Amino acid sequence: MHGPLLALLTLLFALRVLGQVLVAFFGVTWLPAMEQWFSGLIRYPLLLIIQILFLLLMVKITGEIWRGKGAFAVPRPHWSQFLMKFSAVYAAAMALRYALTMILRPEMRWRGDIIPILFHFVLAGFIGVLGHYHQRSR
Repeated sequence: MHGPLLALLTLLFALRVLGQVLVAFFGVTWLPAMEQWFSGLIRYPLLLIIQILFLLLMVKITGEIWRGKGAFAVPRPHWSQFLMKFSAVYAAAMALRYALTMILRPEMRWRGDIIPILFHFVLAGFIGVLGHYHQRSR
């Protein structure tokens, strides 16, 4: 159960990275504009490197858990509480970010500039599933 769910969340994040690359480097116009893909807090070249590193780590973790072999597949029950709490705090922070964005910048409701927030939920979900995997391994 955990492997396929982690794979789905990894795929969603990969599609986000791919979509942003297509817009940034290939001028694809059928996807949202570049300013809708990220908040601009980190310059895009550095953000892309960080996203690729995250994606590689997610693929490694997912593959090892799916196969039941490797360092990330080793049950570590003491990780579960931290990962699940971190996931909940991360998701709550993104829910607050969304609420504040809608209150302070209501025009964004119609422009759809919430792609980064949605994909932070994907990452929070990945961390939560990983925590659940380690919890169930007790």
